[in-house]
Parts: sequence; C-alpha cells; structure tokens
Amino acid sequence: MTQATHPSIALFSGEKSFPAIPSCEHFAGSEKLILKGMSLQDTLGPIFDITCDCEDGAAAGQEVEHADMIVRVLNSASNKHKMAGARIHDYTHPAWHQDVDILVRGAGQVLSYITIPKCTSAAQAAEMIAYIQKVAGDCGISREIPIHILIETHGALHEAYELAALPWLQVLDFGLMDFVSGHYGAIPAQAMRSPGQFEHRLLARAKAEVVAAALAHGVVPAHNVTLDLKNAEITFSDASRARHEFGFQRMWSIYPTQIQAIVDAMKPNYGEVTDAANILLAAQAADWGPIQYAGELHDRATYRYFWEILQKAKLTGVEILPEANAAFFK
Repeated sequence: MTQATHPSIALFSGEKSFPAIPSCEHFAGSEKLILKGMSLQDTLGPIFDITCDCEDGAAAGQEVEHADMIVRVLNSASNKHKMAGARIHDYTHPAWHQDVDILVRGAGQVLSYITIPKCTSAAQAAEMIAYIQKVAGDCGISREIPIHILIETHGALHEAYELAALPWLQVLDFGLMDFVSGHYGAIPAQAMRSPGQFEHRLLARAKAEVVAAALAHGVVPAHNVTLDLKNAEITFSDASRARHEFGFQRMWSIYPTQIQAIVDAMKPNYGEVTDAANILLAAQAADWGPIQYAGELHDRATYRYFWEILQKAKLTGVEILPEANAAFFK
C-alpha cells in the first residue's frame, strides 16, 4: 500500500461500502415542482436528492404522460447535478410495469434511484426489482440502478431484513402515514406528528426495526416526512430525533423550507469533521496502519467510522480541512 491509497480502497477491499448519498430526499410531483427542486439544488448546493413522483404525482389516466415528463426533465439541462430519482406505482397498480419501461428506457443512465412503495412482502419487491433489472439489461444499461423500498405495511415490516438483503438496494424508507392507517385506529392520528410519532410504542418499534434491518445489510435507513410544512424548527427537531434517537441517516422533505432543516439536523458537527480529517490524513500517511491521535489509538475500525463522517460532511456542506478535501475528494 502506498501513502496515496484512498480510504474507499484501503478500508473496504472487496467489501461493500456504505452508500454515500445525501441526507435529504425531496419529493416533487409536478413538472413545476421538480424544476423548482432542481433550481434549489443550484442555490442551496447539491446537498439533497429529488424524488420525481409517479405514484401520487400522476393524475389517474395520465400515468404515461407523467412518466414521459419525468424522463424529459431528467434528460434536460435543468438536471445538471444528476441527483434525481423516481417513485413508481405499487405492485397492485396496473401502471408499475409501464413506469419502469418508460423511466428505465428513457432515463436509465441518469436516474439516481427507483423507489418502490407499499410492498407487502420481499417476494413482491424481488419481482419488481427483477423486472427493473431485465429492462435495464434489454436497454444495454450496465450500471446498477439503486433501489429504494418503502416500508409502510405490516408485511413489509415483518420482512424488513429480507427486503434489506435484496439486490441493488440502497435505501429502506419508513412510510409513516400509510403505516398508521393500516392499524385500524389502534394508533391515533396525532401519532402522525411529534412527539407521538417517536413515542407511540408501535411506531417506535417499527422505526427501530427498519433502521436495524437497513444497517445490518449496509443500506441507508430513511425517515418519514414532517407534516408541518412551513415550520422549519419542527422539521429540524424531527430530523434530529430521527437521527440521534433512532439512527436514521436520511429523511424525506415535502416542502422547500424543510430541506435545509433536515440537512442541518443530520450533518456531523464541525469538531468531529476536523478530527475525522486529521485522523484519516495521519492514517493515510501511515499506510493505514494504527496511529495515535490526541492520546488515543486508532486503527481500521475507527478509520471506517471517520471516513463515513467525512463523506457525510461533504454531502451536507460542512467545511472540510483543505488538505483532507484535496486528498480524499478531488
């Protein structure tokens, strides 16, 4: 090994590394809102993904036109950051095959991910992923298109570990509102908001299980939306609790004011980022052998942790020491 060996190679030789993706996922249904999201990626920076929504965004009977619109926008100059995916219809909807055909054939090279909603079993999700893989192969697309799966049913929660192990999977999402609705009134409506969404026993259990399943298989656990659209403080509080109490690494946004609040709540603090940069620079200089830093021993186990911190800092806009930025990101 040489001193210039990158941490992604030195620390994960032959292993799957944890996905380095933004901590905020912004949903947009219409062309106007998708383009507005892409404009915000210019002004705020490339610190969030956009999910172009075929499921709730398309009017009944307009599924083809809506998917065609998403393909057009994804292939346009407006998508300069190439940080946009799409949510397709669920397994029971007759349009889901059609969604895949249009999106993968038309924008498979630039599609950041495909989100599958309302799965009730791992077998169901596996069938949908296999179809996505087939269409990609038929189109000569060699890249893996990352898959996100929404856990919002009893069946999906029961098989969370099986879902997390499926091929091409990048994210397990928790869908709060459909999950609450599926409990026949056993969970009160106020539990869709804070503090109930974090404290009701059934919801706390579900969130913890989603996170545990995701992390056990090296995929990102993503938290549900905050229903209060315009109070950034509530969004920040929800994102902070999701991150620090449950371990979620990502959260949905459904309104522009929520984006920065989510990013701010989930980003690492500057002091830890600075330590991470210094530790990794020293480790690289030592050919990734053990080092001492601030009187503490560090080796590959801690290097992996600090490499995750540094990647999160990069994705959330936290300032990184110039020498570390040059060594690891350029």
